[in-house]
Amino acid sequence: MFQEKYHQIERMLRACTGEEDVLLTTGGDHADLASTVAFKLAKSEKRPPREIAAEIAERISADPELGDIRVEATGPYINFVFGPSLLAEAVREALEPDYGNHPRRPERVVLEHTSANPNGPLHVGHIRNTVIGDTLARAFRKAGYPLEVQYYLNDMGRQIAIVSWGFDHLGLAREDGEKGDHYVARVYIAANREIEKNPAITEEIDHLMQKVERGDAETVRKFRAAVSLCAEGIKTTLAALGARHDRFVWESDFVRIGDVDRIFERVRRLPQAHEDETLWVDLSGEGFEKKYILRRSDGTSVYSTRDLAYHTWKGHNYDRVIDVLGADHKLIGAQLQATLTLLGEKAPEIVFFEFVSLPEGSMSTRAGKFVSADDLLDEVTAKAFDEVTVRRPELPEDERRSIARSVAVAAIRYDIVKVSPEKSTVFNWKEALDFERQSGPYIQYAHARACSILEKAGEFTRAYRYETEHEVALARHLAKFPAVVDETVEELRPHLLAAYARELADLFNAFYHYDPVLKSGGETRNSRLALVDAVRNTLQESLLTLGIDALRNM
Repeated sequence: MFQEKYHQIERMLRACTGEEDVLLTTGGDHADLASTVAFKLAKSEKRPPREIAAEIAERISADPELGDIRVEATGPYINFVFGPSLLAEAVREALEPDYGNHPRRPERVVLEHTSANPNGPLHVGHIRNTVIGDTLARAFRKAGYPLEVQYYLNDMGRQIAIVSWGFDHLGLAREDGEKGDHYVARVYIAANREIEKNPAITEEIDHLMQKVERGDAETVRKFRAAVSLCAEGIKTTLAALGARHDRFVWESDFVRIGDVDRIFERVRRLPQAHEDETLWVDLSGEGFEKKYILRRSDGTSVYSTRDLAYHTWKGHNYDRVIDVLGADHKLIGAQLQATLTLLGEKAPEIVFFEFVSLPEGSMSTRAGKFVSADDLLDEVTAKAFDEVTVRRPELPEDERRSIARSVAVAAIRYDIVKVSPEKSTVFNWKEALDFERQSGPYIQYAHARACSILEKAGEFTRAYRYETEHEVALARHLAKFPAVVDETVEELRPHLLAAYARELADLFNAFYHYDPVLKSGGETRNSRLALVDAVRNTLQESLLTLGIDALRNM
């Protein structure tokens, strides 16, 4: 309903003003929609925007197509306020199963996220990538897009050569119960320490990289075995965080099938290409000072070359290509986009994010200084269990542990995704687990409260009359959910979903505090119960899109 009315008012404003962009947006606390087009017209008409806004409001108000929408000129702003019948319609829509789902769209989307080097477990620095990527994936599916989520496995890099050398030379056995990714990290850290003691080992590492590039069967097998072992552990961690990939793409496949050689040949034909000891592209015309090297002096490809091959393949098979990358990849990401454009290929849209850290500071797998995502999940789950036990000591232990696992994932995912990607953040478990502090568990608790109210109410006949300040604010916010899903995928900003869910929980808690539900009677009681049910359903859909369990009991 909200989007339908948005487009209707947009058409009316265009017809009234002759402007294509009528600057229509959500209206904040005072209106459902608002336009600042009067500011734009004031420049050309040389009249006060207040006067223009009043004229536009008067003309549109007289249009019978407007129906149950009030138009007001507030200074230079043109505000549109939905009336009672539209609020009732909004609540009815919010009660529908899968509320917020859009019709299927034809545009095929590929989204790559996480793609951490398979030389150890995911650590806290990686999981912001996972949470942003998985939330976007859920939003794209809810918005109706055919989507494939991919993890790009770097199985040819120096880190994997070091791991493979470590397996061959260090004799480190896997411990009982040790996850594969943690075992690989232990070998990688030990191998790096050996290299520090004996730098001559670097030549052996270079030799392994040359052999894998040539397709030496035994070297390829060893690299793949190490990466597969690590990847299985990473998949377990991703599953615990509620994230799923549709496909794991192996970097070496693009060498094996000849795509990297084809990239070399195409790059050589570019006027910006240079071939001396190395093959490189001069991107100074695109604003980059550093050489974009694609082939080493020993003839081996570099990560960038294989990345070009991978993105060329994606561009040929999908309509929209999206990557989620850390801020430390801004340069190579921009170089990738520029080179693909020179080659006439589709450049990816890239969501760059600043890093999440713990109060303890930064992390490095190579130095063995990291907190794994597994350890973080275990620690937050233990603290969540303590909190649930204090709140609900009467529940069986199994149920408390199940709730604690869901609450822990909610705490981590929400605390990460609520901050816009371009801002850095520090994960604070005390704030993240605060049931009263607009956290993930806070939103889960609002959903559980709505479920509890409905359970106590029993059967009722739905009605849809909303008059109080808190009823109206809640109904208006419910109407916006499908539009927020659209905005999230158009702008690639998942924190918009987080903000929507938190505000919905806030509005619901204010409504519950000021407007009695179970103690009211007649049509008021039935209308408020319908509103509670619509909130329950919309919170459920919001939480699921955020990758968080919608708990009925906490």
